Amino acid sequence: MGWLLAGQVWAQDRLILGVVPQQSPLKLYQNWQPVAAHLSDVTGREVVFETEKSIAEFETQLAKGRYDMAYMNPYHYVVAHEQQGYLARFRREGDIRGILVSTHSTFEPQKLLAGPVLFPSPNAFAATLVIKYEMLEKFELAIEAKGLDRYVNSHDSVYKGVARGVGDYGGGVERTFRAFDADEDKGKLQVVYRTAPYPSHPIAFHPRLTPATVSQLTQAWQTLPQKVMDSLGFARLMPVEDADYAPIRALRARLSVKPVSEGK
Repeated sequence: MGWLLAGQVWAQDRLILGVVPQQSPLKLYQNWQPVAAHLSDVTGREVVFETEKSIAEFETQLAKGRYDMAYMNPYHYVVAHEQQGYLARFRREGDIRGILVSTHSTFEPQKLLAGPVLFPSPNAFAATLVIKYEMLEKFELAIEAKGLDRYVNSHDSVYKGVARGVGDYGGGVERTFRAFDADEDKGKLQVVYRTAPYPSHPIAFHPRLTPATVSQLTQAWQTLPQKVMDSLGFARLMPVEDADYAPIRALRARLSVKPVSEGK
C-alpha cells in the first residue's frame, strides 16, 4: 500500500502528509490517499500519506517534526507550534465537539463512576481532554483521578469497545462517529452527551517548507475535489490562522495534560 509507518526513514525528495490515527489505518488510507494524490498532481511533488499505529505514536513523530504537513487535533497543534513551529493553514468548516457514547439511552453522570470510561488516547482533544474537563467542571466527576480512564488507541476502538460492553461510556467526536460504519456495533450506541464547540482540527505546515512549496500546497489544498472532501466528512476547507487556536491555549492552561516529549 502507498502509505508509510513512521519507523521508516523518509526520503528528502518527498513531502510527508501525516494524519492523526483517529480511525483504522485502512480507513484512513482510503480517505486520505486521494488527498495525497491530488496534492502530488497539483504540485508536481511526491506527497506520501503517513499515519501511525496509535495517537500516542503520532504525537511522538509530530514532536520530532517528521511531517512536512499534518492533520492534527487542536491540542496537538498548539504543542506542535511551540515545539516545531508548525503553522495552521486550513481547517474544515465548522467546530469540533466531544461526545460521550453509550448503550444507555440517557446520560447519568454518576454512572461514569461504575466502570471504565473508554478514550482514544490521553491527549485526544475533544474526545478525551474536553470531556474530562467538562465532567469535572459540571458534575465534579474526576475521571482520571479515580482511575476510570482506559485508552484504546482510536475513536473506532472506543465505539466498538462500548458497543461490546468493555466500558459503559466512551469519548469520541461527532465526525468520526458519523463515519463509524460497523453497523452491528453502531446500532447499539447513542450519543448521550456533547461538549461545548471548539475550532476543529487544523492542517498545519512545517516551517522547513520553502515559500514556493507553501504556495503550491496552498493552491492544491484549495482545489481539493468535493468528492475527496466528502469522503473526509468536510463540507469545505477554510483558511485559518494561529490566533484562531487561542481558546485551545487557554483551555490547555486549565487542564492537567501529560507533555509530549521530543525524545520519546
